Amino acid sequence: MINSSKQRIAVLGAGPMGLAVAYQLARDGHQPVIFEADDRVGGMTACFDFNGLSIERYYHFHCISDAGFLTMLDELGLADRMRWTETKMGYWYNKRLQPWGNPMALLKFKGLGMVAKVRYGLHAFLSTKRKREDWRPLDHIEATGWIRRWVGEEAWRVLWKRLFDYKFYDYSDNLSAAWIWSRIRRIGTSRYSMFREKLGYLEGGSDTLLHGMKSWIEANGGEIRLSTPVRKVVLENGAVKGVETTNGVEGFDKVISTIPLPFVPRLIPDLPADINAKFAALKNVAVVCVIAKLKKPVTENFWLNTNDDDMDIPGLVEYTNLRPMDHHVVYVPFYMPGEHPKYGDSDDVFTDKVRRYLKMINPSLTDADFIDVRANRYRYAQPICPPGYMESIPPRKLPVDGLWVADTSHYYPEDRGISESIDFGRMMAREAE
Repeated sequence: MINSSKQRIAVLGAGPMGLAVAYQLARDGHQPVIFEADDRVGGMTACFDFNGLSIERYYHFHCISDAGFLTMLDELGLADRMRWTETKMGYWYNKRLQPWGNPMALLKFKGLGMVAKVRYGLHAFLSTKRKREDWRPLDHIEATGWIRRWVGEEAWRVLWKRLFDYKFYDYSDNLSAAWIWSRIRRIGTSRYSMFREKLGYLEGGSDTLLHGMKSWIEANGGEIRLSTPVRKVVLENGAVKGVETTNGVEGFDKVISTIPLPFVPRLIPDLPADINAKFAALKNVAVVCVIAKLKKPVTENFWLNTNDDDMDIPGLVEYTNLRPMDHHVVYVPFYMPGEHPKYGDSDDVFTDKVRRYLKMINPSLTDADFIDVRANRYRYAQPICPPGYMESIPPRKLPVDGLWVADTSHYYPEDRGISESIDFGRMMAREAE
């Protein structure tokens, strides 16, 4: 389209949100320039070479409710690359692998009384039925107390406690119920019947979308500069002047940042002190995500929750039970606050644990079945959202002319996700015009 007020706008970060910002800006006739510190687009959705297999560093899946993601595929002409698979969930509890994820599996679950099962099921059902826009009554409620009041102490101990302990550690008892509810709801709405779950993947993985967006942006007047971190957003007289890189200061009409919020005080030091203090106070969970390539499957499940005293993980994802490949790929995420001492452990510590855990779940696995095991790390994998979280985040439009700052925290209470990032990025781009 022709835009008589064409603007040159810097976009910081080439993850899904940053790409969506640039895509919408270019679509509306502006000239976006993306600055990305990594040598590839994608952020947490980026792929890497895993012993000859191009695959995401961190697992991703798509739900039938991911409207923003599906719309983007349509616009890029990639909808025919989408595939849907009926998937299964499991639960590893008391050294036993059990089915999970539907009413019959709940009723047959070994290790939980009938009253606890009914209470757990009722809570999951009502959480799924709560409308997406009705989250605010849960915003100031603490999550663990909310769950325990609904499901009782038995179901809390067996089915929930370890999920909190091995993801949030010392922050477990100060999380927003709205944030936890949104995760229950998303998985619940991925079902196309009470007993069957359907999830999606792209042929070629996330790279299909990422490179589709990248190519469209570059073909329509945008620019993407990889391995080019921004050192500073330059402000002058209450307005954006430009950005500073190793090549010096470059002028822009506006700047839209999509990098993790904890980086903002260092990147934009000239913001008002009270705003930068808010950014600095935000907490995030880190992840060491181990990915294993095997000669044979571990289980028949896509997602496996774990409750085992000998495992310090809340679960694992057997990705090839969603997206078929020549070998079997399993993701095992170790979540923890970035300041936790365990985050400083070597990659070998985590990969050795994964070998041991997978052989515990499937005793037929041997060392010879492990083709390769790698660990990827991301310091700011997920925000820690206490009750009333949204009130603690500075607004995306900051009190500087021409400056927007946001990351996945801003679409709270929704979890970080490709579809949500696309929707939010496109919205910011329209605001900036």
